[in-house]
Amino acid sequence: MPGQPDTDPVVPRASVANLANALTIVRLALVPVFLVVLFVGDGHETFWRVIAFIVFVAAVITDRFDGALARSYGMVTEFGTLADPIADKALIGAALIGLSVLGDLPWWVTVVILLREVGVTVLRFAVLRRGVIPASRGGKLKTLVQAVAIGLFILPLSGGWLVGAWVVMAAAVVLTVLTGVDYFVSAVRDWRGRPTGH
Repeated sequence: MPGQPDTDPVVPRASVANLANALTIVRLALVPVFLVVLFVGDGHETFWRVIAFIVFVAAVITDRFDGALARSYGMVTEFGTLADPIADKALIGAALIGLSVLGDLPWWVTVVILLREVGVTVLRFAVLRRGVIPASRGGKLKTLVQAVAIGLFILPLSGGWLVGAWVVMAAAVVLTVLTGVDYFVSAVRDWRGRPTGH
């Protein structure tokens, strides 16, 4: 507009103090709460495992909402971009390690998933200067299947239900590996295809 050459009303700077970031912080805060509840008693008391499941689901729900809010209402901030994946990995990592410590999930499953998650996170920050590689549909499906699989293992299941939980977990491991390889290939292709600088 004439007389206002320095203003940019189209892309306002988002405040760090917004609902999307608040949900991310809530998710981080729920991680230690989840662990405490998971390990009450011997870690296998039905009541507390159900409570741990509820806490885990609540944390996962915040993950579904904070990103959508940030994108839809212009709440994307550098803090959110950094904190959101950290909160995600903290929740998934805490759940996997906790279940392995309790003997409910083999350590190899935990190691495979965490190596992929940490590796992709490091890679994402490494290529950040050249732009962000958006999450693929496979990556989003992987996240959903991981959450469902972990949630099922948190519940005190047995018999056919436990077999079903293992089927979902196997799918989660396969998706984790495949999407990890795909992300690495995409990052390398993007790195080679972009100019090195000005």
